[in-house]
Amino acid sequence: MSDSPAPQTHEQPTSPTRQFMRHRELLFAIVYNMLGVVADTEDVLQDTWLSWSGSRDRSPERHIENPRAYLVRVAVNHALTRRAAISRRRETYVGPWLPEPLVAAAGEETPADAADRALRTESVSMAMLVVLETLTPLERAVFVLNEVFGYAHTEIAEIIDRNPAAVRQLAHRARGHVHARRPLYEAHPRVRREATERFVEATLGGDIGALMEILAPDVTVWTDGGGKRRRAGLRPVHGRDKAIRLLTAGASRGAGQHLDLRYRRVNGDDAAVLFAGTAPYAVIVLDLTPEGDRVSGVYVVTNPDKLTHVEPAEPAEPAEPAEKGADT
Repeated sequence: MSDSPAPQTHEQPTSPTRQFMRHRELLFAIVYNMLGVVADTEDVLQDTWLSWSGSRDRSPERHIENPRAYLVRVAVNHALTRRAAISRRRETYVGPWLPEPLVAAAGEETPADAADRALRTESVSMAMLVVLETLTPLERAVFVLNEVFGYAHTEIAEIIDRNPAAVRQLAHRARGHVHARRPLYEAHPRVRREATERFVEATLGGDIGALMEILAPDVTVWTDGGGKRRRAGLRPVHGRDKAIRLLTAGASRGAGQHLDLRYRRVNGDDAAVLFAGTAPYAVIVLDLTPEGDRVSGVYVVTNPDKLTHVEPAEPAEPAEPAEKGADT
């Protein structure tokens, strides 16, 4: 056997690829929370990889003493640039725009792939992402880095090339804006799951009385179809009476279409996913009142372009054979 050292390959721990993959989950979570779009997040990660690998080729490792800090800075700034393109697309988007849901795989208490594993510990709910859409790109970047990932103002200043005083001001504005629109209380997972099941059962069954009980008087319903689903509304619907009319009308129109219901974790929260066959048809996420007893927001994503990363439904379990003598 030769005593010469093994050649350095991309499998070696010190390789640029291994270094990048070591931090990919963190990068995905930060960028996704800044953008709310999976495809754009993946594009930003690709741009970040090109910047990282190009820098390593041009400048040896000694010039990048902290790979994690370097990668976060590059990813955040690529995301800020990408945010402008997303805003331009939003100007011509048909109907309400909702973030793309991150849906856990079937049967998993926690998501399995790299993107979802990051959100397992740094989860931002659909409702919070909707609120973050109202911030400026810089405010959102500062809020995500500081409030979600715990970066200090001085660290953020280096990442976005601003002085610490400016970062503190951005953080103060963003925090005040978010907290005014989003209560700090988060419902217990069991409460959220029970509320989701009650809501879906009442909606699909057209049970107006049950919907009156579970929906808050000032509930808002967002239906994001991107102009590609006939039943999606063109604007959010506010108020319980209007919401019930919208929900029951949609359920009655869809009664002739066979849809399978599955419960999944979406952006860290229990939610409902409807499938047409094995293909995802809609993702339904609820926001609850601070008391946790009523639904204050309903987010329905039906745009097929936003559901492409949702895993197909698992085959339904075969029905148990009827006992002898049972009615057929």
